[in-house]
Amino acid sequence: MEQKTSVQQHTPFILSLDVGTSSTRALLFAANGDAVPGIQAQETYELTLSNDGEVSVDADKLVAAVASTIDKALKAAGPLTFSIGAVATDTFWHSLVGVDTDGRPVTHVITWEDTRPRQAAAELSAQLDRRAVHERTGARLHASYWPAKLRFLAKTQPDAFSRAAQWLSFGEYLHRQLLGRSVCGLSMASGTGMLVIRERNWDRELMGVLGIRPEQLPQLGDFQDGIRGLRPEYAARWPALRDIPWYPALGDGAAANVGSGCAIMGNWALTIGTSSAIRAVVSPDKVVPPAGLWLYLVDSSRALLGGALSEGGNVFAWMEKTLQLPSLKYAEPQVAALPPDSHGLTILPFISGERSLGWHAEARAVVAGIMTHTTQFDILRASMEALAYQLRAVYQQLIQALDMQETEPKLIASGGALLSSPVLQQIVVDTLGTSLYPSNEHEASARGVALLALEAMGILPDVGKVLPSLAAPVQPDAGRGEIYQQAAARQWELYKTLLGDISE
Repeated sequence: MEQKTSVQQHTPFILSLDVGTSSTRALLFAANGDAVPGIQAQETYELTLSNDGEVSVDADKLVAAVASTIDKALKAAGPLTFSIGAVATDTFWHSLVGVDTDGRPVTHVITWEDTRPRQAAAELSAQLDRRAVHERTGARLHASYWPAKLRFLAKTQPDAFSRAAQWLSFGEYLHRQLLGRSVCGLSMASGTGMLVIRERNWDRELMGVLGIRPEQLPQLGDFQDGIRGLRPEYAARWPALRDIPWYPALGDGAAANVGSGCAIMGNWALTIGTSSAIRAVVSPDKVVPPAGLWLYLVDSSRALLGGALSEGGNVFAWMEKTLQLPSLKYAEPQVAALPPDSHGLTILPFISGERSLGWHAEARAVVAGIMTHTTQFDILRASMEALAYQLRAVYQQLIQALDMQETEPKLIASGGALLSSPVLQQIVVDTLGTSLYPSNEHEASARGVALLALEAMGILPDVGKVLPSLAAPVQPDAGRGEIYQQAAARQWELYKTLLGDISE
């Protein structure tokens, strides 16, 4: 009873919808930013995969999965439902779906992980001044982003391309199905690779090259531009959500920064979930991203400079499913018992192509050095170390870009794959040579959009002033760090042999 009373003292509540790469969740947060205990729903969904690199999902099936989580969360909330003051959404960044004049999808939702547009990205890089595009949009010409996806669809699905009246991210498509209209928030727009970051407008040169008309791109707005009024079907289904604001969908990485306490300069987020990233909040108008990094927006006043890897927990999930290796949950003691880099393996972990730092969408995973005595635990440990070496390269470029050589940032850990594995945390810490503070907020993205909704409603004055809840820091060991530096150099030599140097 005490817990229920305590929760009821912090109203209004925020219903957070967290749409990830393999599952979607609905959670309830109180006005103080704490999750309401016992109110969480989750639905998994299947991606469409193919040997040519497709990673997509049926738009309506994903909408149905999100709606199911809302049903379950509202049922669990019971009478608390009518104290919900807003709905906040985060989704995976960089998705693309085309819709016709009736708002029906003409393509699947193409995710960030889809590498089929890699040739289109190469063509655009040859056609355009790629450095200028990167400086304007904060994004490289790469298979992850809209320019390459749109060129790819124009060539491979010309009928669907010609029937598309508009191009949307999944967050806008979701809101159009539930609300009948949508706003593309600056955060989501900045992850498309089509937004001029400093002007907050769509890039006209890219539109011209891709044959896209201005009206085919969604209406832009900021996070506080919420929409009220569900479509009749959903208003009857969720009456408590009918007349409250639904805020524009936010990129999941931006939400994770806010939710883990990294909405201020000096606190950097290191996330390993399905994929991995290191992100730092910066002023949107004062930073030009170096070649290996990107610049996205949280909202009109906050930006993120960072680097993302297409690999993370997906590497270990693939190994468990395809190679029948044990899950990290059960293999942790055996992996922990192995000395650093004792396996003789060198791994390039690019199972979904490469993003930061080299942006080789055509890259593929490589395991070199397997011998008759190599064990499943050797492969798991080597994969964890390989991932850490890639993060080290991102971390070093961020340090240089933000001139942080003298003042070390506070690195805060989030993401299920990282927070669930003390071994992975220690490997990352030893490789980077800096302390790591694991976040106690295991649903950082969902919490982040809830906090931003509370800020938009005037309940929180500044999300940056919300103190993070952190576990004791994991400290680096210099001896192990030296071993990992040598192994990282070995990985770099294999990288250069197979992929060449990192391009500008």
